[in-house]
Amino acid sequence: MAVTFADVVAARANLGGVALHTPIVPSAHLSEWFGGDVVLKAENLQRTGSFKIRGAMNVLAHLGGSARHGVVAGSAGNHAQGLALAARVHGVPCEIHVPAGASLSKVESCRGYGATVVEGGDSVDSAVAQAQARAAAEGMVFCHPYDAERTVAGQGTLGLEVVEDVGDLSLVVVPLGGGGLTAGLAIAVRERAPSARIVAVQASACAPYAGGPVPDGPVATLADGIAVKRPGTVTAPIIERLVDEVVVVGEDAIADAMVLLIERGKMVVEGGGAVGVAALMTGAVVPPARGRTCVVLSGGNLDVGLLPNLIRRHETGAGRRLVIVVRIPDRPGALAGVLQVCGAFGANVIEVQHHRDGVELHARETIVQLVLETRGIGHSTALCDELVARGYGVSADLPRGNSPHSAER
Repeated sequence: MAVTFADVVAARANLGGVALHTPIVPSAHLSEWFGGDVVLKAENLQRTGSFKIRGAMNVLAHLGGSARHGVVAGSAGNHAQGLALAARVHGVPCEIHVPAGASLSKVESCRGYGATVVEGGDSVDSAVAQAQARAAAEGMVFCHPYDAERTVAGQGTLGLEVVEDVGDLSLVVVPLGGGGLTAGLAIAVRERAPSARIVAVQASACAPYAGGPVPDGPVATLADGIAVKRPGTVTAPIIERLVDEVVVVGEDAIADAMVLLIERGKMVVEGGGAVGVAALMTGAVVPPARGRTCVVLSGGNLDVGLLPNLIRRHETGAGRRLVIVVRIPDRPGALAGVLQVCGAFGANVIEVQHHRDGVELHARETIVQLVLETRGIGHSTALCDELVARGYGVSADLPRGNSPHSAER
């Protein structure tokens, strides 16, 4: 193989105290829910918010005088931040090319580490092409996000920590994008815990290692950090040889896993970092009854603007957020009657909207859409039943099951 276990061990000395030895966090909730003994490798707590700083520190440690003109990369996220910090530590100029519309928080983070950020192009691929052209023209060193031996060795230091910190290791579940983390981790685990199974997880929206789709253009997925279209020439052979299985998870499962980690684990994890938990939730990965299962949470760089959408979606799915449409007489006091029923049932009214245009109504009718906070599906169902009993026409979409309120009554 292009990368050996000795390379991974040597890379640890190049982390320089910058890349943290992140904790292993027990999860009683996941263990009870899925069976087995489940622990989480909290790499979302890493410097720069992901494992990428490990590989970047190892790469910069080997460059020496070849980096006198600086390093350059094309990225929209975690690789950019890791390289920017590593370059600052080593006193090397750093230039990051990002596509137009890249996350403002990530761009500002790179600048905060001292990197020059150049925006342009419509995709990460175009940003990478610009970075490669810049390296060729200016004598800078182009740093690939995953497909380089020293990058893989650096990422493998996470695997060393897993085998050292998790006793009786039986299964490791790791996110898989381009393959730098998975390949490096697999080298360490196979050497130190050869009987442990390694399962890699991809997002179904872009899953080349699993024989899944590789769409043209930008990939619409919550797991944008692992939506890599082409397996690496360095990483793919290692993964094919050392990884036991590659599974895929869908967008709903990823969203559910992100909220579960916030709600139960008190940890913010980005979509690409949460796919391992998503695989447990869907049954794509089943923890063994004996031994410990370690799920790698590879990154925590979540755009905070996404959080309200995730929470609303979760509350709706759990039946704690209810949207109903009520047909009422268009006269004073009619809305108050509906709100009185909601109040009597202990439902909190979040939003009220009147609709009179674009729907078929009697001349003396109106439609009111209510967004309510309830205590669950049973509470929501009882409220809808009461409104119907009071003579109101109610349309509601209650989750999980064939509800009598899924059509207008």
